Amino acid sequence: MTVSTPGIHHVTCIAGDPQRNLDFWVETLGLRLVKRSVNQDDPGTYHFFFADAEGTPGTSMTFFPWEGMQQGKVGSGQVARTAFRVPEGSLDYWEERFDEYGVDYDDRVERFGETVLPFSDPDGLPVELVEVELPEDEPTVPWTEFVPEEYAIRGFHSVTLWLADPQRTEELLLEMGLEEVGTEEAEGDTPGDERTRFAAGGPVGKYVDVLPTIQGGRQGHGVVHHVAFQTPTDEDQEAMREVIQSAGLRPTQQIDRHWFRSVYVREHGGVLFELATSGPGYTSDEPLDELGERLVLPGEFEARRGEIEPQLTDITVPRAETTEADD
Repeated sequence: MTVSTPGIHHVTCIAGDPQRNLDFWVETLGLRLVKRSVNQDDPGTYHFFFADAEGTPGTSMTFFPWEGMQQGKVGSGQVARTAFRVPEGSLDYWEERFDEYGVDYDDRVERFGETVLPFSDPDGLPVELVEVELPEDEPTVPWTEFVPEEYAIRGFHSVTLWLADPQRTEELLLEMGLEEVGTEEAEGDTPGDERTRFAAGGPVGKYVDVLPTIQGGRQGHGVVHHVAFQTPTDEDQEAMREVIQSAGLRPTQQIDRHWFRSVYVREHGGVLFELATSGPGYTSDEPLDELGERLVLPGEFEARRGEIEPQLTDITVPRAETTEADD
């Protein structure tokens, strides 16, 4: 059986202040908070999920706000850049919005025939917007409370991996069903090096770019914790797990994360990969129109609500009507 992934499922990062994280990703970037929960391995820490209006697979940027952690540094063995799709012709809007909100951004670059706008979130996380032509059967559903539909972020475009020795990781990506689509000079990253692009089969989050670098990094605020790839069904996931295992790696057994089921593996270059099923999804425990409205404590954690909630920093989810009233 041929095994392949449609693309990225979600990307999980480390943040500092939870309120600042919420304000930026909801109000400034216009994503919807589709799940407000806790880190299931460290339930004294929030886990925020930002996505499109329906939490479509391929749109979720998630964060652990570990307030006491050090500032991170992007380097080899990490997801160095996370890029999102935006409709063609929208980057003028985004530059004006970034100027209005005081967001640090760099000059646009051209990459594989596409226009890219690099910027950073308040924790220094490197992020990019990439203009794309949306297909007629576009699967994402824009959230328009803060950003109009014609400019709204439409899920992931790509991740960029920085690796000291990319060869074995590139071989793994091919074994996971991605195809190498081209190589070009890595403008705006590590000058003089080449960026190699791999493509999955789906319309959202389909690209993985690989860049060689020996630059050292460290975990902390402003760094990606892991990238998850879609394995829609349990059968898909188990088949992909076997592929990864046959590549000489040691994936975990399946772990139930309540909204999806996960397998984790540290790939050859040091990046933490996850395989995530499509279901049961974010509406499995909240109605669609109430996503993110309350603190959801999955499974066994609900019985510990009285212990967990007092440990968490008070936060307020930005609302368009509140923002307009303040103005």
